[in-house]
Amino acid sequence: DGKTGDGCGLLLKKPRAFFSRVAAENKIELAPLYAVGMVFLSQDTAHADRARAQLDKELSQEGLEVCGWRSVPTDKSACGAVALRSVPHIEQVFVNAPVAMSEESFERHLYIARRRAEKALEPEDDTFYVPSLSSRVIAFKGLIMPDQLPVFYEDLREQDMSASLAVFHQRFSTNTWPELRLAQPFRFLAHNGEINTIRGNRNWAVARSFKFQTPLIPNMEDVRPLVSASGSDSCTLDNMLEVLLAGGMDIFRAMRLLIPPAWQNVDTMDADLKAFYEYHRMHMEPWDGPAGIVLTDGRYAACVMDRNGLRPARYVITNDRHITLATEIGVYDYDPADVEVKGRLKPGHMLAADTATGELLLPRDIDARLKARQPYRKWIKARKKQLKAKLENEPLTHTPLNKAKLAVYEKLYQVTLEEREQVLRVLGEAGQEAVGSMGDDTPLPVLSRQPRSLYDSFRQQFAQVTNPPIDPLREQIVMSLEVSFAGESNPFEEREGFVTRLVASSPILSEGKFRGLLDMKEPEFRNARIDLGYPAEVELRDAIVDICDRAVAAVRMGKVILVLSDRDLVREKIPVHALLATGAVHHRLIREGIRCNANLVVETATARDAHHFAALIGYGATAVYPYLAFEVLNDMIRSGEIPAGDATLIGINYRRGINKGLYKITSKMGISTITSYRGAQLFEAVGVHREVVDLCFTGTPSR
Repeated sequence: DGKTGDGCGLLLKKPRAFFSRVAAENKIELAPLYAVGMVFLSQDTAHADRARAQLDKELSQEGLEVCGWRSVPTDKSACGAVALRSVPHIEQVFVNAPVAMSEESFERHLYIARRRAEKALEPEDDTFYVPSLSSRVIAFKGLIMPDQLPVFYEDLREQDMSASLAVFHQRFSTNTWPELRLAQPFRFLAHNGEINTIRGNRNWAVARSFKFQTPLIPNMEDVRPLVSASGSDSCTLDNMLEVLLAGGMDIFRAMRLLIPPAWQNVDTMDADLKAFYEYHRMHMEPWDGPAGIVLTDGRYAACVMDRNGLRPARYVITNDRHITLATEIGVYDYDPADVEVKGRLKPGHMLAADTATGELLLPRDIDARLKARQPYRKWIKARKKQLKAKLENEPLTHTPLNKAKLAVYEKLYQVTLEEREQVLRVLGEAGQEAVGSMGDDTPLPVLSRQPRSLYDSFRQQFAQVTNPPIDPLREQIVMSLEVSFAGESNPFEEREGFVTRLVASSPILSEGKFRGLLDMKEPEFRNARIDLGYPAEVELRDAIVDICDRAVAAVRMGKVILVLSDRDLVREKIPVHALLATGAVHHRLIREGIRCNANLVVETATARDAHHFAALIGYGATAVYPYLAFEVLNDMIRSGEIPAGDATLIGINYRRGINKGLYKITSKMGISTITSYRGAQLFEAVGVHREVVDLCFTGTPSR
């Protein structure tokens, strides 16, 4: 309609002079430490009254005093016809802190009260929303054009509405439908970009919530779920940042936990700084994708770039100590003669301004703060182990199958002559996937007359719209396939004992590395083998549930490495497909609240090309041991199909080829690290029954 926008907003440092005046005009008595909340209420009076009462109740329960409410003056002529259909009744709530309460504690109590109110009202009132409730900042947002923001919010035209810090955002909605609550900035940040791993990040946030323990939030159940499952990717990122800050993290550590720079392959990075990132990657996977993020907690104004630098961020500092940072130069009018410094933020960098001290924190200043927090390098040197094969000239398989048994395995797991020649042989000889023409004119598995692998029913998603893929050949320095084994620990605590990890350079295990993993004697790496076979008279659903039950029991007994295996065939049993088992166990452990205590390692005959491995990892596997692929390659050497083959070299080539395939698959989705891809479920199921999807692939789109 020409007036309704996708959303825009302002996040301001609290204008004290303005709120002191309007509080006095409304006969509201403010304490020295007070908060103002911007609250969206229903136009229905009954719903609005209930929401107001619920928020009052939760704030009082936290020991805070609600000293008054104020109706925010608005001019609806700024709204288009579409925006008018969803415009809420907007009020401000004023909250006083007790005399002895610190500002940090006050913010935390406000957060807990707001989360409880949201959870209580969510089932019946979808209008209730709190854009901000803070003693430090205030948010104004709407589904209007940016120049209409001060028209709609009459307060923004007042002379004493002044602030030393402002975050502005104009939204172009590419992934979610425009909605008022999704307008940015959120409570802390504004985001230009996409979080490509968002589905996995949300799943891991649910799984990890049981690891989040801090005395600052005595009852974590008050704030669970930690992130929104229905909002935008930016909204979810803001939710997670809010939890980390409420739990006691500073803004720099929290953002570097969520969006680290590329560090694994950067040899020039300071060793202590690299150790900081290595320690923190054990607590959380990167929230990966193109991102230019500006944020504030009311004191610091900061900007963070993703590791690839796929969004622009340019800044100007003037002689009068004003800094402007935006996606382009010229957002703020200034005299060129007043410019002191111009620049752009580089990939992976973070810049911040401290409004309390007037200090500008350059990337090197922030890095110096982070690496000095703890002796991370010393901890990692003492506790980190590298998973390596014991033999230098490692055979493909230590106990090769004979011809007859191999034929049984090949028939059961659908290894065709075409796959032997055009997939496995090429990978083993060349160390890369076969080159072929683009396109796929074979029927969908659900319509095919030929038996097809379950993996063929899953189509990979890829980056699109404003979301660029990564070049896995020329930009591999920002990518990593490194995985680690061990249970996760509480991110709010930093201790040497949390560093104990077994690290592998790739999720594709040789037999030597697989045996080495199972031979680990430390309690942090105790393993349990879960057989995927089931009797023919048992229904498949019951077999999958039984596998999940055994996995849950093993984790509760302290097992950390769960090996899902279809290897030892017996005549009386049928194997559950490894992908079904992996997805089902992954989601069951999440629901049980113990997913982060275990790693899933899949010992399977079904995984042979890069897509198979990507699917298993995408549904929760930490590593895969493809024993049948090695057996077939060994047989091809033995029979002369691979002439004069060196078994060790063939195995290395095969794993190298699969690694290249994984780089290609993750890069086309704009994802840099395999840990971000793990559990991200970046697939679409085609022709898979909803009952199967709900049990094994929860949340996957299905057609």
